[in-house]
Amino acid sequence: MSILIGVIALILVASVLILVMNRSHSFSVNKSGKPSKKENETIIKEAFKRLTANPNDVEAKYALATAYFDDESWDKAMKTYEALLEQISTTNIKNVDRFEVCLRYGLSARKLNMIDNAYRGFSMARTYRQDNFEVNYELGSLEFERNNYEKAVQLLQQARLQDPDNPAVLRYLGHALFRLKKTKEAMTFIRKAIDLAPEDKESLYTLAECYQEANQIEQALRIFNHLRADPVMGPNSCLIAGTIHLDTRQYEAAISDFEIGLKHANIKPDILLELRYRLATTYIKTNEIGKAIPHLKQIQSTNSSYKDVSVLLSKYIELNANRNLQIFLMSSSADFVALCRKIVMTYFAKAKVKILNIAVNKNEWADITAEIDTPKWSDLIIFRFIRTQGSIGELIVRDFHSHLKELKAGKGICMTVGNFTDEAKRFTEARLIDLIEKERLQAILNSVDAKSAALG
Repeated sequence: MSILIGVIALILVASVLILVMNRSHSFSVNKSGKPSKKENETIIKEAFKRLTANPNDVEAKYALATAYFDDESWDKAMKTYEALLEQISTTNIKNVDRFEVCLRYGLSARKLNMIDNAYRGFSMARTYRQDNFEVNYELGSLEFERNNYEKAVQLLQQARLQDPDNPAVLRYLGHALFRLKKTKEAMTFIRKAIDLAPEDKESLYTLAECYQEANQIEQALRIFNHLRADPVMGPNSCLIAGTIHLDTRQYEAAISDFEIGLKHANIKPDILLELRYRLATTYIKTNEIGKAIPHLKQIQSTNSSYKDVSVLLSKYIELNANRNLQIFLMSSSADFVALCRKIVMTYFAKAKVKILNIAVNKNEWADITAEIDTPKWSDLIIFRFIRTQGSIGELIVRDFHSHLKELKAGKGICMTVGNFTDEAKRFTEARLIDLIEKERLQAILNSVDAKSAALG
């Protein structure tokens, strides 16, 4: 009787194992086709019994790995499939699907984010079947993540032959083509991917980048503006939208973009620094130095060597403390000329001043010609105000001297917030030209308002 019971038990175990081994093992198996949890437990229990008796029982390992995989026990499945890989490489087992073992080893490793193991499994699986959708898709996505975009495109194109409208394939294919600078092709696939999966914000962002690369700026801006509030893509979208507005001198729009970007939480450090930097430089362009300085200081406290932040701080802290210096260097031509007129009117004590002509050379300098009448002398004086903090060379001074001779002026006064080179200074040694550099000019700018008010 005990022998009969043993035979029946063996028949039942064999039946379960044959059922597991003969059923379809494709990745896309419907859950309704999987064994129940109880059935899986039975399979695992019986497989362990067989392996206890024979650790090299390949069919038992195969059943065990399949049960773990169906149960989504990825770590156990991967280790069991890995053990199988070593055995089936040297042994031909009729009831074991080598392709499936390699594929599922790769899929289990992928679930565990063990990329190298996954790549190995899919590569081995592809040696058995090159036309399998899962293999080509998974390998293509891995090649994309490894930045091997040419290989990724080749594999994903093959996956697309099996499933032309798969959103994930279209997505990776579009992104890979974009990385290869094949913008028009990329847009085609990314648009299709978005149509099938409208919630994919990263693809929407990449589509905007495609539009930007194709110089379709309005379409790009519409998408970037739409994404500004997104918690993940928002900071980058704000940065690019703001940069587009900054490059086209739409400063108020750029400021709005950068400010929205900075309101996000969990901004990547490099994006945060660049948002602050570009906001600060935009404030500088709109002469709002007081708003720029706090952002520059925050950048400096985070990364003291970031771009030219240290130079900007040293320059604009000084400018922010001296309104006239700020006007001299940064304000509109009208405000700059008005300040220069004040300087001319107050430069000589107890003098009557008659301004004859004002000439502005682009936004680089202004020449003011004036008749000066003092109790001791009268003459025609030409003032040149140069709007730079850099070095002024001999050529500009020579040009100024030629202008003096042309108008038969008695003297020239050349002012800059920067400095004059040694060559420029040597040129003026025997000529009636006074060179006024930063320190003296700053003193003049500090006192000009009071002097002007005293004149009434």
